[in-house]
Amino acid sequence: MDPRQPSWLDRNEFPFATHTFAHPDGRMHYVDEGEGPIILFVHGTPDWSFGFRHLIKAFRSTHRCVAVDHLGFGLSDKPRLADLTVQAHARRLQAFIDNLGLQDVTLVVTDFGGGIGLQHALERPGNVKRIVLYNTWMWALNDDERFARPARMMRGWLGRLAYLRFNFSVNVMMPTAYGDRKVLTPALHTQYKQVFPTPASREPLHKLVKEMLDAGPFWAAQWKEVDRLRTIPTLIAWGMKDRFFPPDLLEKWRQALPHATVRTFPEAGHFVHEEAPQELVQAIRTFLIEH
Repeated sequence: MDPRQPSWLDRNEFPFATHTFAHPDGRMHYVDEGEGPIILFVHGTPDWSFGFRHLIKAFRSTHRCVAVDHLGFGLSDKPRLADLTVQAHARRLQAFIDNLGLQDVTLVVTDFGGGIGLQHALERPGNVKRIVLYNTWMWALNDDERFARPARMMRGWLGRLAYLRFNFSVNVMMPTAYGDRKVLTPALHTQYKQVFPTPASREPLHKLVKEMLDAGPFWAAQWKEVDRLRTIPTLIAWGMKDRFFPPDLLEKWRQALPHATVRTFPEAGHFVHEEAPQELVQAIRTFLIEH
């Protein structure tokens, strides 16, 4: 057992060495497995690098698989006063990429990881060889009441109580987002609960849900530049039973990136990498071979 890894961590599921990126805002944990062309995985909320373990295991024999935990998430530090906006997460990811000298990456993004990770593709499209995106977005949500209404509720005192006291994001929203809740076994769920064991540790979750509205200008600026992604081979994969990110969001991506390859997973919900890992691996492997 790596002394830097917690005792609750399931090492059979997550048998990876611990690495640390010392950012001025705080220490960031990351996985770095295998050799070869680089696949960079960028998670959302309440996820962390653990969620990508099936993909890492599948590709580390042929690729260098890198998955960083955003500050405040996973095994990274959770500093109270750090900037935990989407824009700050994107800046730290860029610093991480520069620090490791990651070049010609295949970028795999999901959930909030879309707006965070795709900023690198917009700023440095020449460094991104391919994009894989699923159940994510990169546009302002303020005018979409499906997102704006619950976001307004969650940013108030009651939402803060739910997030900090009752770990609402992990205990309620996460299982609701699964196409089949039985896939999220108690043992698996523990790996997500334990990274947010106290009310103070859950502050990053609440700050990020407030970004659903607060990051609107940042995402609007990104979406204006979405055409810059059209030169990059892209795979759009989508869990069709996602209760929070329904198929019309897939259609928005399809229209914006008409060159993209599209694969759908009829029985998967929001967490495709947990719910249909082998099917997702096969889709990505085929995409890598074709591009």
